[in-house]
Amino acid sequence: MSNQRLETKFIHASTSGDFEQKTGAVNVPIYLSSTFHQENFDSFGPYDYSRSGNPTRDALEKTIAELEGGARGLAFASGMAAISSAFMLLKSGDHIVVTEDVYGGTFRFITQVLTKFGIEHTFVDLADLEATAQAIQPNTKVIYMETPSNPRLGITDIAGIVEIAKANGCLTFLDNTFMTPLYQRPIELGVDIVLHSATKFLSGHSDIIAGLAVTKDEELGNQLAFIQNSFGAILGAQDSFSLIQGIKTLGARLAQSSASAKKIAAYLNEHPLVEHVFYPGLTGHPGHAIHASQSSDAGAVLSFRLPNRETAKAFVDQVQIPVFAVSLGGVESILSYPAQMSHAAMPKEEREKRGITDGLLRFSVGLEHVDDLIADFDQALQAAAKVKQEVSI
Repeated sequence: MSNQRLETKFIHASTSGDFEQKTGAVNVPIYLSSTFHQENFDSFGPYDYSRSGNPTRDALEKTIAELEGGARGLAFASGMAAISSAFMLLKSGDHIVVTEDVYGGTFRFITQVLTKFGIEHTFVDLADLEATAQAIQPNTKVIYMETPSNPRLGITDIAGIVEIAKANGCLTFLDNTFMTPLYQRPIELGVDIVLHSATKFLSGHSDIIAGLAVTKDEELGNQLAFIQNSFGAILGAQDSFSLIQGIKTLGARLAQSSASAKKIAAYLNEHPLVEHVFYPGLTGHPGHAIHASQSSDAGAVLSFRLPNRETAKAFVDQVQIPVFAVSLGGVESILSYPAQMSHAAMPKEEREKRGITDGLLRFSVGLEHVDDLIADFDQALQAAAKVKQEVSI
C-alpha cells in the first residue's frame, strides 16, 4: 500500500494484511475477550491478556503506524493517557521544553503531576527558535510541540525544532490532533513520537474517548509499549473498532470541514466586531508561510477574539447551529470557550499571558453547509454587537 494516497489508506489500512482471511469480512472483528486460551504448555500465542494485546486494538495500532509512517502505533484510553504515557519515558531529574501555547490538560499534567516526580519544565514560544535553543539545559530530554497549537493556532517550525533537539540529544514529541496524518507528517520531518487525541478528527463522531501514539523507530516503540502495558491505560476492543470505522471517513470529512473553515475564517476576518482571527490559512497569520511549508492544509479549527466576556457570552447565547461544548473534530460544528473549557486548568494569569482572553472563542467546523454556518454567525455577531454598544454607553 506504500504508493497509495492517504485517502485510500484510511479506508483499507485496517484490513490490508492477512488479518481476516477466514471469512472475508470487510471490517475488523471486535474481539471482546479479556483472556485467550493457550494451546501449548511451553509457548504461548500472540495474545494472552487484552491489557497486553488485543487483536482489534492491534489492527488499529498497525493502521495508525502506517498512516503516520512510523514504526509502531499504540492505542490508549484517551489523548491525555497517550501524552502522559509518553512523558513517563522520562525519569526524575530530567527537563522538558514545552510549547507555551499548549492544551490545558497537558499544562496541568506537566505542572502538577510531572513535578511530583522531579521532572522539570520550561515553557517557551517554540516559534522563536533562538529562544528555544537558549531554553535547552544539560538535563533536557524532550521538546514538546503542538502545531497548530490549542487554542490560538500558533505554528512551530517542526524541522527547525527537530534540528535543535538532535543537536542537544533530545527527543521530540508532537501533538498532531488538529492536522491528522492527512495534512501533516511529523515523522517524515524527524519527530520521534506523534500523539493524537483520537477522540477528535480521527474518530469524528463525538462518540468515543481515545488516544494514539506513533513512534519513529521500533526501539522507542517497545519502550512506550512497556509503559502502556505497565500503566494499563489501553483502548478497549469496542472503541478500537469504532475508531477504525471513524478513520475510514477521515479524508472526506476533514476535506469538507477544512474548506468550510477557510470561508468562515475569511468572513470573520472582515467582520468589524471580531478583533482577531487565529487561523494559519490566513496570509496575515504570523506562521502562515511555515505552516504551508510543512502541512498540506490549514485544517478545520479556528479561533477568534471578541472584545470581552460579555460579547462572547452574547454570541454563544444567540448562535444556533454549533453545539456549545468541550472537544472538537466532530461531524457537528463545536463552539468552545477556552477560558472555561479546554484551558480551565490553566490559571487566569497564565491564560492571559498566552493570549487566551475572556473574549476568545474556538470553533471546530463540522459538516453543515457553510452558508448556513456563516448566516448563523452573522446573526449572532449582530446580537454581540448590540451588547458591546450597551456596555459602552
